[in-house]
Amino acid sequence: MRLSIERKAERVYPDPKRVIARYFFNGEERAVSLLRKILEMNAETVASITLPLLQDFSKRHRNITKKLLRHCERVKPYIEKAGADYSQLTDYQKYLIGSYFTHEYSIESAAFFNPSIVPDPDQSNIEEGQLRVLISFRAVGEGHISSVVFRRALIDKHNEITVMPAGNYIDEADKMHTTIYQKKLFLKKGEEAEIDAGFLQEVDQKLDERFDYESLKRIVLAAKSKTSDADVISKYNQVLALSDSYRKISFSRDTDISDRVIFPISDFESKGIEDARFVKFVKESGQIVYYATYTAYDGSHIMPKLLQTNDFYDFKTSPLNGEGAKNKNLALFPRKINGKYAMLSRIDGWNNYLMYSDNINIWDNPVKIQSPEYSWELVQIGNCGSPIETAHGWLVMTHAVGPMRRYCIGASLHDINHPEKEIGRLKEPLIIPNPDEREGYVPNVVYSCGSIIHNGELIIPYGLSDHSSGFATVNLNLLLDRLVKGG
Repeated sequence: MRLSIERKAERVYPDPKRVIARYFFNGEERAVSLLRKILEMNAETVASITLPLLQDFSKRHRNITKKLLRHCERVKPYIEKAGADYSQLTDYQKYLIGSYFTHEYSIESAAFFNPSIVPDPDQSNIEEGQLRVLISFRAVGEGHISSVVFRRALIDKHNEITVMPAGNYIDEADKMHTTIYQKKLFLKKGEEAEIDAGFLQEVDQKLDERFDYESLKRIVLAAKSKTSDADVISKYNQVLALSDSYRKISFSRDTDISDRVIFPISDFESKGIEDARFVKFVKESGQIVYYATYTAYDGSHIMPKLLQTNDFYDFKTSPLNGEGAKNKNLALFPRKINGKYAMLSRIDGWNNYLMYSDNINIWDNPVKIQSPEYSWELVQIGNCGSPIETAHGWLVMTHAVGPMRRYCIGASLHDINHPEKEIGRLKEPLIIPNPDEREGYVPNVVYSCGSIIHNGELIIPYGLSDHSSGFATVNLNLLLDRLVKGG
């Protein structure tokens, strides 16, 4: 008999009005032709077009002029090819040029799903029994491009959940490259990304053991200028794109959490940043840091990556390396176990694995700890977020795929010191898509990227058929008792 769960009334739906202003470029020839026509306009014409444009789009974007100037600067080489001196352009000319190389992108137009949940670093001004939380979602827009977005929510003493309304604006982060790379790890990740090994050896000879982004960029640009071979140029572009996988990003301090979107900016994640699994990680010193594992996807290659933040304003991203850092579905434990980092993975696509490491970015020697057993999970089993520590062991929420590719959510319990030992697993699903959860971009799917314990219940945010998100709760003691008894 299945355990009783309570589905909450709160739902979170995609909002097509959530748009960002993205750089748009349609090729050099068309850019130069367009720029010549803009540069021929007199000051009065420029102003007559630009002023209404700014008035209109300033209602949809915070500091739209800053974005237009940034996009204008990106076409500076083509402005000069069109016969103009960039330094002599007026602000209005730059705004107008920038507008022709900008388009709006609705980040949530298709779906808003696969949430994870962590306590908000700010727990001030709440009542006893309440908990303020941050929820990450996978937002999907045109072309099925995924990004990471956030909402703040409040859980009350009865575990009713209220998701706070989103702000009026949404912004991408400013991009900053990590200062130093280690060549050995960088080139190893290049091999895992299937960049030609012989070509990587050539790059190896030109790099110091430790190098920065600008050094790499100079080498790549110099090499590209000496060849017309499209294949070689493409490989150099791949190397430069790989460096973009290591970066620091920062959001303005005047943004609400719902105003921030982590959108793909490198070629290796051009088709999406998928299924971030956030976890509140407690270091041995007691310091708290928030990590998230996620999947970068370029349409053909999968690159597992790690996101790190202390405050949800400043983030660091880096690839995850090693034989265990493959495929999707990596989930970090919330603390070290026996002095080592621990991670769940699903390297073969259908079994659960456990890995230990001294280095949070390097994962080798995965050990299989779970395989599909029951009819509703025979296709595959994977985690639904980071393990949760309880008095009886590590609670691992799982997703499972069965007949008709129906996704369900289950649970298992693992030894606190040796999580490779499974204490018990639910023999029946905890959550099955009900009739009003079955329809969406991908039907018959319930899926979560992280849950939380509060007021004696497990609170599970979950995606509904890759469209929207809802919440369910289950009594923690009843769940643990069932798992201790073997499911």
